[in-house]
Amino acid sequence: MNNLFTMSTELILLVFLAIVFLQSGFDKVFDHKGNLSWLKGHFAETPFKNVVSILLIIITLMELLGGFLAVAGLVQMSMGSGSEIAFYAALTCSLTLLMLLLGQRLAKDYAGASTLVIYLVPTVFLLYLLQ
Repeated sequence: MNNLFTMSTELILLVFLAIVFLQSGFDKVFDHKGNLSWLKGHFAETPFKNVVSILLIIITLMELLGGFLAVAGLVQMSMGSGSEIAFYAALTCSLTLLMLLLGQRLAKDYAGASTLVIYLVPTVFLLYLLQ
C-alpha cells in the first residue's frame, strides 16, 4: 500500500511538471517576441539587461527539457521500468525554477519570486521521493 501511495504521488507530480513546464516552454516558443519584449523591460535594471535574449533561449530549452523528461518519466514509471528519467525531470525542473527565482530576485520582483516557490516545493518533494 505504501509503495502504491508513493508511486501515485510521483506520477501526479510528474503530470504537474509536464503541464507547467511544457505550457510555459511552448508559450515562450510561440510568443517569443512578446516574451522577449516583456523580459527586456523586466530586467532593464539588472545585471542581466544585456543578455536577456540568450537567457530566454536557455530558460525555454530548460523548461521544454524538463517537461519532456516528465512525460518520458511518466511512461518509464507506468511501464514499471524504473524512475531514472523521472528523477532527471525533477532535477531539471528544480534547476530551472532556481534560475527563474534568481532572475526574479535580481529584478526585485519579490511577488514573482514568491510565486515560484509554490512550484519549487512540490518539485523538490518529487526529487526527494525519487532519490
